[in-house]
Amino acid sequence: MYGKYALKRIIHMLLTFIIIIFIYSALFNTVMERTLEAQITEQVRGEIIARSNMTAKEIEVYKVERVKSLRLRYHLDDPILSRIFWRGVDIITLNWGDSTIITSLEGSRDVKKIIAEVIPNTLILFTTAIALDILIGILLGIKKAQKPNKLLDQSTSIITMIVYGMPSWWLAMIMIMVFVYIIPIFPSGGLHSVPPPEGFAYYLDILYHLALPVITLIIIGFWGRAYLTRNIVLGTLQEDYIMSARARGLPESKVLYGHALRSAAPPIVTMGVMSLLMSVSGSLVYEGIFSWPGMGNLYWISVQQNDIPVLLGLLSVTTALYLGGLVFLDLIYGFLDPRIKVGDKK
Repeated sequence: MYGKYALKRIIHMLLTFIIIIFIYSALFNTVMERTLEAQITEQVRGEIIARSNMTAKEIEVYKVERVKSLRLRYHLDDPILSRIFWRGVDIITLNWGDSTIITSLEGSRDVKKIIAEVIPNTLILFTTAIALDILIGILLGIKKAQKPNKLLDQSTSIITMIVYGMPSWWLAMIMIMVFVYIIPIFPSGGLHSVPPPEGFAYYLDILYHLALPVITLIIIGFWGRAYLTRNIVLGTLQEDYIMSARARGLPESKVLYGHALRSAAPPIVTMGVMSLLMSVSGSLVYEGIFSWPGMGNLYWISVQQNDIPVLLGLLSVTTALYLGGLVFLDLIYGFLDPRIKVGDKK
């Protein structure tokens, strides 16, 4: 039953992904075709320059035939629906082509290489921050739920209201001003020093540059997560099975971490995964402030420079990650809380 449910969810996700990609293809078709036509002109000009032994007439014939051949390959003379279809097929099959302006660190204009360079940077930053954020938030939330309305609960709730409303970009700028210029402990931004150190020092240098963005994200995030965890766990502690566990003489730590926290896990995990998914595409300003070479930064550059092939590649990656994350959440609910019967009809 579970396998059938998982298969249906995956098929549904793939169909949704395909529909969204074709919508992107329809929206960006005109600009993509202009880009392709410019790339064809540039490619043919380069080929003609390389064939310096051709006569003027041969060059003219070669140019006409070559342009015709490339327009046929990219379906540029087909009806509009056919062109949109083939643009969508290219995106789904990861045939994103070349960028118009942006290049990878190696100088390549292959969109796949450009995007592949930035995905690990974004994942390292936000996965590290959200993992620590969840850990601290859960521990603090449980402590608050153990003694509701006491000093720790009330004081941290006030701090939560103050910090949670702060814009991340504003706090990031304050952190840079304090810990880069007033107390110069951290670098102001970037992935590593220039020139980057070699060997093991290279990884230590990345951790050094990672520290301030991660600390800022944790400060913004864990207060709200602790408050939510506190409310969820507090509600769970009133359940009959928790009373029964306590009546059986189980240690309080086992009641909390073995029973209450497991029941509260689905909403907490949902919150963490959704935060990670949202950050992958919505970190545009944050990565820009710390000059972090991630997907958000690349989004901003591709929009600024009207580099549509890169933008379409980013949109397809972000959509796939987002839909994949939602399916992942659906599939793990049954493991997180045995009371939830995933895929059961009744």
